[in-house]
This record gives sequence, C-alpha cells and structure tokens, in this order.
Amino acid sequence: MSNIDWTVLIFTLLAVVTYGVFIGRGQKSNASYLKADNKMPWYIVLLGIMATQASAITFLSAPGQAYTDGMRFVQYYFGLPLAMIVICITFIPIFQRLNVYTAYEYLENRFDKKTRVLTSLLFLFSRGLSTGISIYAPSIILSSVLNWNIYLTNILTGGILLIYTYVGGAKAIAHTQKLQFLIILGTMAFAAYLLVQHMPNGIGFKDALYLAGKSGKLNVITTDFDWKDKYNIWSGLIGGFFLALSYFGTDQSQVGRYITAKDNTNAKMGLLLNGLVKIPMQFAILLIGALLFAFFSLKPAPIYFNERSYQHLKETQPQQAAIFEKEHFALAQKFNQQSKNILKEKEKQSPNLNASIADFKSTQKEVKELHSKVEEAINKSNYNAEKTDTNYIFLYFVKNTLPVGMIGLLFAVIFLASWGSISAALNSLAACSLKDVHLIFGKKEVDEETELKYSRLHTLAWGIFSIAVAMFATQMGSLIEAVNVLGSLFYGPILGIFLVAFYFKKINGSLVFIAAILSEVTVIAIYEFDIVSFLWLNVIGAAAVMMFSVIGLLFANPKTASEK
Repeated sequence: MSNIDWTVLIFTLLAVVTYGVFIGRGQKSNASYLKADNKMPWYIVLLGIMATQASAITFLSAPGQAYTDGMRFVQYYFGLPLAMIVICITFIPIFQRLNVYTAYEYLENRFDKKTRVLTSLLFLFSRGLSTGISIYAPSIILSSVLNWNIYLTNILTGGILLIYTYVGGAKAIAHTQKLQFLIILGTMAFAAYLLVQHMPNGIGFKDALYLAGKSGKLNVITTDFDWKDKYNIWSGLIGGFFLALSYFGTDQSQVGRYITAKDNTNAKMGLLLNGLVKIPMQFAILLIGALLFAFFSLKPAPIYFNERSYQHLKETQPQQAAIFEKEHFALAQKFNQQSKNILKEKEKQSPNLNASIADFKSTQKEVKELHSKVEEAINKSNYNAEKTDTNYIFLYFVKNTLPVGMIGLLFAVIFLASWGSISAALNSLAACSLKDVHLIFGKKEVDEETELKYSRLHTLAWGIFSIAVAMFATQMGSLIEAVNVLGSLFYGPILGIFLVAFYFKKINGSLVFIAAILSEVTVIAIYEFDIVSFLWLNVIGAAAVMMFSVIGLLFANPKTASEK
C-alpha cells in the first residue's frame, strides 16, 4: 500500500479506538458496563444489531462466496423477517419485564439453575469459537498486505479492539458500532460504484449483469428441494427462520444489543427494521461478488487469488506450477475473448449468440476445473494456509484495482466491521460467563465495584481465548460458511430450550435439561454423518428438544413433571 493508504487506515482505526475509549470512560457499575444503563434509542439498537451480525466475514467472504457459488446464499436470510416478528411478540417483552443481564437468566426463573448454566455453556462454546473466526478474517488482510505471519496478525487484530471493549463496555460498543457501520455502508457503496466504473473496455452495469447471469452467478432463487443443498428457498425460509429465531432471540451477542434499549418500543423497532434492511443489504454485498466475476471474465484473473499460497506452490513444485500457468494463460485468453464476443453478439442480436454462450459456459467449467487442480496441489503441499482462496477474491480486486486512499479506507472498513461484531461478542461472553457461571458457583457475594472488575477480567479472558481460536481458523475454507455451520450445531438445541420454556408450561427443568443434551448429541451425529445441509440442523435441534421433552413428560409423574 502507498503512504496515503497507510495514513487513511491508521487514522481511521485510531479515531474509532479513541472515540470508543472516550465515550465509554467513567464506568462505575455493571448495569452501565454490560447494559449501557438501558438508555439506547432504536436507531443505535438497529445499527448495533446489524453491526454485530455483519462482521468482517460478511464484507470479506460474502463477495467471494458469490464469485464461486453465485448469489443463492442470500436465501439464507429469507426466514429473518418472520423471526423478527416472533421475537418482538414473545422474547423482548419477557426480557424487558425481567430486566435481565443475559437471556439465560429467564431460564432459571422458568426451570432451574442447571438448565440456565447448560444453555449458557452451549452459547459460550459456540460464540467463543465463532468470535475466533471473526478475529481471523481481518487478520488475513494484515498478513497479505504486510507479508506478516498470520499468527502475529491474529494477536494484533484481536488485541487492538480489546482496548475500548475492556474499558468502555456496552456503552462504548453501542456508540462505536454506530460510527463503524455508517463508515462501512458508505465505503462499500462507493467500492461497488468503482467496480462498475473500472469494468474493462468500458463495459456498463447492464452488460456486467448479463455476463454474471449467463455464468450462473445471479442464481438468487433456487426452488429445487434437496436436503443436502445448503442454499435453496426451502432451507432459507424454514432453516433460516429457526436459525434467525435462535440467533436473535437466544444468542446473548444479539440479545445484549436490544436489552440496552430504553424500552420495549425502541427494542422492537430496532429489531424489526433489521429484518427489513438485512436482506437487501446482503443482496447488494453478494451482487459485488457476481460483478467481480463479470470483471474477471473480461480481464485475466490470477491463477489463484491467495497469492502467498500460490507462491509457495511455485517455490516447492516449480514444474507443476509452470504447467498450471501455461494452461491458465490459454484458458484466460480464451475466456476473456468469449466474454467480449457474447456482449458484441448480444448488441447485434446475432443468431450465433446461443452457441457463443454455450462455448462460454464450457470454458468457464474448464477454468473452474483448473482452479480445483491448483487448489488441490496447494493443499497437498502441506502449506499452512486456507483450504480455498474464497476469502481473497474481493481483497485481490481492492489491492490491484482501486485508487490510492480508497484501498486504505476499504481495509479500515474490514477492520471496523470485524471490531463491531467481535466487541459485542466479547461483551456478551463476559456477561454470560460472569452472571450465568462465575457468580452462580462463586462462594460469596461480591459488591458492585468487585463485580465490575470481574466483568472486565472476563472480557479480557474471552479476548485471549478468541485470539487462540483464530490461530486454528486457517483450515476452515469460506469463513462466512464456517461461522454459520458452527452456529447451526448449537443454535437449534438452545432455541428448543426457550420454545419449551415459552409454550410447554408443564415441562420442568430436569426434563428439558436431559432433552437438550440428547438433542445436541443428535445434531452433532447428523452433521458428522452428513445427512442434511447445515441450515436444517437448526430445525432438527429445536424440534428434538421439544420432542424429547414431551416424550419425557409422558413417562414422568404428572405431579413432579410440572415442578421446578
């Protein structure tokens, strides 16, 4: 990067950290540190919810996901709006009425301590791991740009955001998320504009969309039903509904955002607007990936977007790399020429257009097969890096195409997006481990000042844990998919516990505790045997808790079954 880009990057990051420390100074109680004194208006709640969900993974990996697999990933969010309505009707009023610090406090009131602790532990494990993945995503940038070791950049990335998260708690997080997300949306919109402006040969937006469509990248809706297909309208509507219901209704990283609201109305407005805005926002981000495919169909793409990984292959297997490069050069020239021919014939309404499109798709398949061979060779070389180059596609475009200054700002955006979600996650992890585990099993009561000190120590501990997890994230392929798979392994049973609590009044804590354990084992077994795609695990996990609970109720003594 140029000196200007470095200046933009460093200034933006320092400004956000300084603002976070300033706005979060003077914390004197846990109510302020963990819940921001319940003073947040709806628009800060909205931006906080979106910033928590839209991590760096969203902006780094989603365009690459669309580049490789098309835009069908957007169907993953189709169940979101309905889930927001259910949460507003059922979840928020209960959490607001009980004035909880964590979502799992309610479970002790409804069931017992062991059910509260079990559910919190499931959350802590899943969210702790996914936060590590979220730290790893921006670490890729530092590693690639500076040519630094990925393990060093994990420590650096995770350590910087700990400054204002540790000092300022929920108040600092809420206000920095507001600033971060506004910068992110503006910059990403400008990057999309520049992508269209930089299309080779003066190609416009409509022509780029046409090429993306003919290459199969605009597959927004896929209606074929297949249990093993990860992204179709059925898994999106049903599986996505249950995943969103669990994530926004029972995951403390999101619950922690809307329990900071002034009242029920502000919490509900923030959540409902998120349901309306999220799908078009994700659509736009994925569209960038589809347009990137059109861009690289008109201009030679690299043989592999992760340049460091390919360089390792060149150094260790030079003859094999030379063969790959010769084949890639011929295919790239052929593919670029076919793309240009399609657009010319389209404009002239040539009768040869369909034949040209068929040749284009055939060459596209050859390019994909060559890419798979290169990827396989890199993975077999035992190079300790990602299994795919999906997360590097958008990054490659930014580094090699965008003007000076914009590169530094976009790198800053990816950091800011990461910090927004990670800081919220660390705050929620600290709240749960302190309130749902530490204080429950602690031998004595603590005063307000000591509890605040413990909150900060828990925040620090989870920051260190997440950085450690990031060290092992290099083998997870597409990060946006990895983090959603991880969530789906745990969200179903967690949601099932809450659904039983809300709607099955005769079932007690002992029954739901056993049902939750059996359900988690069932979900993990189904995943290990690859029976269905991961989105369905959310449905199965929630349904299994309810089913096992009801079965247990049938065999339990009617009097004891309804006791705590």
